[in-house]
Amino acid sequence: MYDIDASRMASPFYDEGHQEWRTQLRRFVDREITPYITEWDEDGQLPAELWKKAAEVGLLQMSYPENYGGIETDLFHMIVAAEELARPGAGGLYASLMVHGIALPPLLHYGSEALKDQVIPSVLRGEKHISLAVTEPGAGSDVANLQCRAERDGDDYIVTGEKTYITGGMRANWFTTAVRTGEEGFGGISLLLIPADAEGVSRQLLDKKQGWWCSDTASIFFDQVRVPASNLIGGENQGFLPIVHNFNRERLGIAASCVEFSRVCLQDAIEWAQERQTFGKRLANHQVIRHKFAQMLQRINATQAYLDLCAWAEQQHQLKVADIALLKVQATETLEFCAREAMQVLGGAGYMRGSRVERIYREVRVNAIGGGSEEIMRDLASRQMGI
Repeated sequence: MYDIDASRMASPFYDEGHQEWRTQLRRFVDREITPYITEWDEDGQLPAELWKKAAEVGLLQMSYPENYGGIETDLFHMIVAAEELARPGAGGLYASLMVHGIALPPLLHYGSEALKDQVIPSVLRGEKHISLAVTEPGAGSDVANLQCRAERDGDDYIVTGEKTYITGGMRANWFTTAVRTGEEGFGGISLLLIPADAEGVSRQLLDKKQGWWCSDTASIFFDQVRVPASNLIGGENQGFLPIVHNFNRERLGIAASCVEFSRVCLQDAIEWAQERQTFGKRLANHQVIRHKFAQMLQRINATQAYLDLCAWAEQQHQLKVADIALLKVQATETLEFCAREAMQVLGGAGYMRGSRVERIYREVRVNAIGGGSEEIMRDLASRQMGI
């Protein structure tokens, strides 16, 4: 087997603790996930017990305060986790298993103590689930245009509207939900924690997807749902800041996953080329094939370096918006290139279901769209440049 880790660049940002975390996680993934991931992907769901197993190894608790059952870690522990969860080659794994990473931070940083005590510990133990509900049929990247409405009625809000493409939506016990409580635009948005079992909440599984098969995706419908005003996260009409608060970390996680998916593509393509015989010699002995590997590694290393620098800058509170936006674009473009080249090397073998490269190739677009599309990211970066 080709040792893909041998091609990983040395980095000053990872210490012995990070390496121990990688070793621990790799054992967990190799034992509890990799042997079953193809079956789970084909079945369209992860087993319920996986969350508790992930909690036992400390995966769910990363970067949360100890008083809620969390484990204090830094961004490089998160990057290691994203990379190791990408190695089985199924993007739905990280998206679903770690979805609390985008749903809990608004509650942690802006919610009341009562709400935090009610929700966070059980989610970190893997006993309950929470999803982020922002996207609507008519409002994806254009968050300011969301229409799901929450009208104040005494001590409650009455919520009416629809959310869609919600990761973990079928399994969630709570939704961190963006609602309109005021006028049009960013200034009229609030965040509400809505229990999934509240009267008037219904959901529909969205299972006809190109990729991320093992991640449940849903549309959520709110029909006159009564939610206590105490479930407000942050102030009324002040929900936009809690929504964007976690964007940097979310995009760092996406970028880390894309870098590791690219490494998986490189590893599987090299191993195939070392074994496959064509025209009387190994496929790997053809110059045109070797050059593909060099180009893949070049892009992987450049993106890894950009990722590490952005993560360091985020920890120093110096990360520029343009850099995190362009990192996200570079990571997804690197993935697209590596997935394409690996598919070309594997040929028909890479086109068959069950191959890591086949799964990754199908999931290129969801990475390029989710968490901020390439077009939105480039435009954001260019505006930050003062152009």
